[in-house]
Formats: sequence, structure tokens, C-alpha cells
Amino acid sequence: MSFPRRHLLAAIAGATALGALSPAALADTYPSRPVSIMVPYPAGGISDTIARRVNVPLGKALGQSVIVENLGGASGSIAAQKVLNAPADGYNVFQGSPNEVILAPLAIPGIKYKPEDFRQVHRISVGPMAILARADLPVASADELAAYAAKVAKEGKPMTYASVGVGSFYHLLGGKMSKDLGVQMTHVPYKGAADVARDLAGGQVDIFITPYGPSLVELIKQGKIKAVAALSQQRQPAIPDVPTTAESKALKNFQYQIGTGYFVKRSTPEPVVQVLHKGLQQVLTNPEVKAALEAQGSQVSPLQTLAEADAAFKQETATYQAIAKSIGLVQP
Repeated sequence: MSFPRRHLLAAIAGATALGALSPAALADTYPSRPVSIMVPYPAGGISDTIARRVNVPLGKALGQSVIVENLGGASGSIAAQKVLNAPADGYNVFQGSPNEVILAPLAIPGIKYKPEDFRQVHRISVGPMAILARADLPVASADELAAYAAKVAKEGKPMTYASVGVGSFYHLLGGKMSKDLGVQMTHVPYKGAADVARDLAGGQVDIFITPYGPSLVELIKQGKIKAVAALSQQRQPAIPDVPTTAESKALKNFQYQIGTGYFVKRSTPEPVVQVLHKGLQQVLTNPEVKAALEAQGSQVSPLQTLAEADAAFKQETATYQAIAKSIGLVQP
């Protein structure tokens, strides 16, 4: 091949690559095939339900099918890592929370990714939380729970608390509650919330600090589990008879909620992120989506700019990393 011909071919290839990566071209072509929402827990839990309320309207907004993929295990980190291992092209979107993107890397030595590897495109919902318990746990308020936890710990039989995995937000809150109360409690990790609900109803674990939806509220109504306290200032509409932690003395400041958002690899091209962001904003203004999410106990997120979504994620990262370190959750 002659020298001029080599340069001619290189110039053509370079021009093609630049054209393929130009903002206008990316915005016009994405998505050209189905997009996957990666849910880091098994089917049947709250995370899965959120994804299946969002995927169809998001698909309509994007003009392509949006598929829900469930992959549980290792506090959601297996699914998170799968998204990071995929090309940064917007076709693999992670539906995550502080559980997977912030806390799991702190608690599990084998996880090598960091929160900074992700970019939050938009928060989708905020879940109110409550302390749920096995039906026969002899407590009906946060103060009674504190007294019971102290009693059984003193007897050498620490109260057990479930989570959806080591390093999950629920693990973090259980550890913090243990520290706040000054009593020993035993952590019992599961792969997903559906598994926890089964064992909580079966009396195999004492409590579960969690967001909740209709399925858990139904178990409460049936008397199979009980709600001990809502983690909020005001009583919650779905469980209005349940006292809040703010009404207690022992856990007065123990008030939390958990956000669910959509994340991509931070290196995903800006035009792709903008298209996805626009699609998610359309979903959030869809009355049917709003009603469906609220029906399961979630609060729909206010609209965020890309800058606001990213700033909120960075603030959450700093807050939860500080709590994790304060309770010794961080592994060497």
C-alpha cells in the first residue's frame, strides 16, 4: 500500500469516527435497539415493581423497547458491575439506590467499583420506610422495640435484623439503630426483599427496616407481620395507625427514606445521557406512572436537571459514607 493511500484511508476512517461520535449523530441515533434496565434484585420486590412501572412508558418516550433484567446477589453489586462492564453507550441502565452504588463498595472487599463510576441521570422515586417485625414480636412502638432489644441482648440472644445484603442501606440502618440504642443486634443478609418478607412472615427473623409497598402492607393487614414504627416525622398514609420514630424517645432522630434512580457509566456520551434524561422526565410527568408508583407506597421524584441529579447523588454519597464509617461498616 502506498504512503498516500494509507493516509487517505486513515483520513476517511477518522472522519467516519468523528461523525459517529458527534453530538448530533448520537442524539439522532440513540436508541437504535432495545435498552435494558438492570434491576439488582430478584423479581417480586419493590425495586422490580418500580422498573415494571417505568419500562413501558420509557420505551414509548425513547421509541424503543425497554427490557427489565433482574440480577440479584452481593448487595446488588453483581448487577451494578455488569452495567459497568458493558459499553458506555446508554443501552444498559442501572436502576439503583445507595444500597448498590454507595454502600456495597464500602462493605464488600471484593467490589472494585466506586460511586464515581456511575452518573445519576434522574431520580425516579423516594420510598418511605418503616421498621417491620415478625407478628409475634412483643413490641408496638419504637420505644418498646428499644426496651426489648436491650432485654434480649442482655440475655445473650441479640435481636436479629434482616437486609437485602451486606453493605445495603438496610444493613446500614440496622447497624446505626444498634449503635444509637447501644445494644447488640445480629445482621441477617438476604438476596432480596421478597425473601426477607417470606422469612419475616415465617418468624425466622425479628425485624426488617425497609421501604414498603402494597404487598408488605397486605401482610400487615393480614397479621402475618407487624409495622412497629414509621421512619418519619409525620405518620404515613399507608400505615396511619403506626407511630413514628419521631414520636419516640429512644429513636427520635432515626428518620430515613430511600431514593431510587437511574444510572449509567460516567463515561457515557453526553448526548446519549441527555436523550435518556428527557425520556425519564416524560415518564415522571405521566399521570399513570405517578399513580402506579404512589399506589405502591412510593413518592414520585420532582423533576431534576442533569446537574441537580448528579449533585444529589454526590451529596448522598458523602452522607452515607460518613454513616457507614461511623458504625464500622467499612471493610479494610
